[in-house]
Order: sequence, then C-alpha cells, then structure tokens
Amino acid sequence: MACSLMFAGCAMGQEDNDFATLPSPKPGEAVATFGGGCFWSMSEALSELKGVDKVVSGYSGGTTQHPTYAEVCSENTGHAETVQVYYDPKVISFTTLATAFFFAHNPTELNYQGPDQGLSYRSIAFYRTPEEKTILQDVMKKINAEKHYSDPIVTQVVAYKAFYPAEKYHQGYYRLHPDQGYIESVSVPKVMKFRTAMKAQLKPEFQ
Repeated sequence: MACSLMFAGCAMGQEDNDFATLPSPKPGEAVATFGGGCFWSMSEALSELKGVDKVVSGYSGGTTQHPTYAEVCSENTGHAETVQVYYDPKVISFTTLATAFFFAHNPTELNYQGPDQGLSYRSIAFYRTPEEKTILQDVMKKINAEKHYSDPIVTQVVAYKAFYPAEKYHQGYYRLHPDQGYIESVSVPKVMKFRTAMKAQLKPEFQ
C-alpha cells in the first residue's frame, strides 16, 4: 500500500534520478538531520522557522549509498525519508529545532505516518555530538511528560553517518505543487498544525 500510494500521490510516479546537490554549511551555520514521514511536509515546516536558511530533502539511516526514491520506497535500503536542516545556532538552538521536529509529525507512530507505511517513513532523529543526543532524549522526555501526544514517542535517536540528497523534483515540492492531491490532503494539515504549535518561532510571513 505504501509504495503504491506514494507513487500515485506523494511521489507522482516520477522516475527522474537527477539528484539535488548537497550544499556546504555557510560560516557559522550548523546542520541537523531528521526523518518523520514524507519529507515534503517536514521540509516545508522546518524551513518556516526563524534561523533556518535551507532544508534539503533526502535519505539517511540506511546502508545503500546514493539511493533513488524508488529504491528507498522498496524498503530494501534501510533509509528513511529525511531532511537536512542548515541553521544559525545564534538564532535557533538545537533544542528548539528538535522540539519543532517532534511537532512537525506524529512521533508516536511506529514505522508509518498517516497513510504512508513502512520503515522509510519512520520517525528518526540523528545526533552529531553527545550533547545533541542528550538534547533529543531530554526533549522527548519533556514532550512525553507534558502529554502532548496520547501515546509515548517512538522516535529512533541514532548517530549520524551519512545523508544522501533526494532527486531535484522532491526539493521544495510543497510550495511548487500546492494543488497536488497528497499535498492538499496530507501535507497541508501537518504544516498548519505545526504553525500553531511553533507560532512564536516562525518567520514573520508564516505567523
């Protein structure tokens, strides 16, 4: 169901393997990597935060090098759909970014997000330092304690190894295809909910 739904909806059945270029961080920038379901809504949500300069959709958490979307959807690569966030730590902290990530999807859903099912849609957060690992664990504990969700968070917290940018047609898809059925029915409600939860941290044009 997952692949058929994604190819018909989220991925539009495209087979274009022209991959995006992974940018280098600007001086003073930090990088964070998260996965929480289809990267169309996740990339849009996190890009709306103050201090975030760029968000790249891609794949991480698996073993296949430079996978295609079709390969990730096959569930044979171990990768999850992820986003790589380039941000200014002087404007937005990793703690705030991590909190935003947990509000940009439902982290209590194991190996699926809404209609999208499979390991490639799992909730996963990567850390690059011991401090980031502690922050992710502390944010999870805080959200669980506050009962923001009725069920406990099941997000994987994993050491970062590699990120492979997705095909170019996935980049900025939310804004480029506002009338696409999946965007309207699945992605937009997620982003609207995110804006409510993170209103104070949004760029002015999204408040």
